[in-house]
Order: sequence, then structure tokens, then C-alpha cells
Amino acid sequence: MLTRVWHKSPNFSSRGGATVRLIVLHTTEGAMTFEALGNYFANPSVQASSHVGIDDSHVNKIGEYVHRPEKAWTAANANPVAIQAELCAWSSWTASQWQGKPTLLDNCAKWIAEEAAHFGIPITKLTPQQAQGSGRGVCQHKDLGSWGGGHHDCGPNFPYDEVLNMARNYLGGGDEMGFPDWYYKWRAWYYNTDRDPDERPSSAPQDIPQWAWDAGDKDVKFANNRGMTQGERDWVDWYNGGKTGTRPNVPETIPERWWDDQLYVARKGNA
Repeated sequence: MLTRVWHKSPNFSSRGGATVRLIVLHTTEGAMTFEALGNYFANPSVQASSHVGIDDSHVNKIGEYVHRPEKAWTAANANPVAIQAELCAWSSWTASQWQGKPTLLDNCAKWIAEEAAHFGIPITKLTPQQAQGSGRGVCQHKDLGSWGGGHHDCGPNFPYDEVLNMARNYLGGGDEMGFPDWYYKWRAWYYNTDRDPDERPSSAPQDIPQWAWDAGDKDVKFANNRGMTQGERDWVDWYNGGKTGTRPNVPETIPERWWDDQLYVARKGNA
């Protein structure tokens, strides 16, 4: 997808046998083209480099300074396990300033997809704890904390989720779990709305496959959005199962909210 223009940096070293598990995003805080960044990294006295540079000036084209098998010097102790990109941007940019750089964001997403495919890394947004631990996925420089040099890029307004979704689409229309895009749209509609048929995602199949039901049911986050405690779940299952067996140990007067949740579950087969 991307053309990589080689601008060799002398600032690199061996990974020492470490396995790459992180795709790391940085901002340059200065250089606004990958050529200018390449000129900077070409100076051995700066003692810094990154694998690639991505700007807003070149559609489907990025700069490359250090080859994948080698360790770039841009994130301190995280360098051995990271493949890294410098976005020609400022971490202080507003959301609108980021959105005004569509080529940069698109090339960034394509680069993430290519590295994920090459290294077999899932396009998962890591927490700082995961990034600094043993997690495999994508992170920003700031997520590496002091282990990665104590930086704050890419900043609070970087459209992280948007870029990762674009990367997943470039990787094949799904995410790291293999779920297609329609699944997330359908899941949000089913679990978090009143299920207006007119609002049902058109991309979702009429017959929802069992794997989608299983994935949705296991997602604690969406269950919590309905405010369901374990007791309520037990009661809903008992009630919708024909009230067979021992009644769960729940209040005799069922809260009104529970009845709403019971209807959601009962209508599941009609979604």
C-alpha cells in the first residue's frame, strides 16, 4: 500500500534478539516533512532515529530511516521491542488541526496495518500498563511512561480510535479478533438503543450469526451499560426460561428497570 522512501540513518543498533510486540506512534515536534526528518536523523550526533516518518504531503508515501530488523533510537528502554513511526505533527494540536491532516492520518493507518501484518501484532489499543508490561498491540509514546523516556506524544487530541479503525479496515475489514465492521455497529444498536428498526445498521445481516451473539453476550462492558447486576441476570434468565427451577434470591418486587432489561433479552431472537 505504501511506498517507502529510503533515507538511511546511522543511528540504530541490534535488537539483541528481542521480539517486536509494540507498534509505537510519536510526533516530531518540529519537522513537518519526512525529508526534513530524514535529514535530522542522518546526523550521527543527534543519537536519535525512528523506523519511518509520516507527513501530510505525500499520498501513500512515507520516509524510512531504519529497517525493521534493527532497533531505532526513539523510546529509551522500549526500543528493542518496538517498531516506531514519527508523525510530522505537534502533540499540542487541536482535534480540528489533526482532522486537517487527512493524508497524514491515512498514511499512519496504512503503516500500522502493514506492520501489524508483518509482525503478526494485533491492532489493539494498549493501556500504559499493557504497553509497559508484556502486551502486544499499538500505543503512543506517552503510554510507555518513564520506561519509554517519559514523553507526552501524540497528545490528548490525536484521533487514536479513528486511526486504529482505519488500520483495521486496511488490514482486511475487521479487527484483531476477526470481527467485521458491521458487528460493532449492530452491537451498539442492539445493546444500547431502543432498537428502532429504521435505525438498524444496513450492513448487518438479517440473520445474526451465533458467534456475534456469543461475543456480545460475553462483553461485560455492554452488559454494564444496561446496569445489570449478577442477580438481575440470574432473574432475567430464570424468567425468560419459563420460571423453571428455583427462583433466584432477588427482591419480590422486581425493579422497573429489570423489566426493561428482561424485554431486551426476550426480544433477542427478533433482532
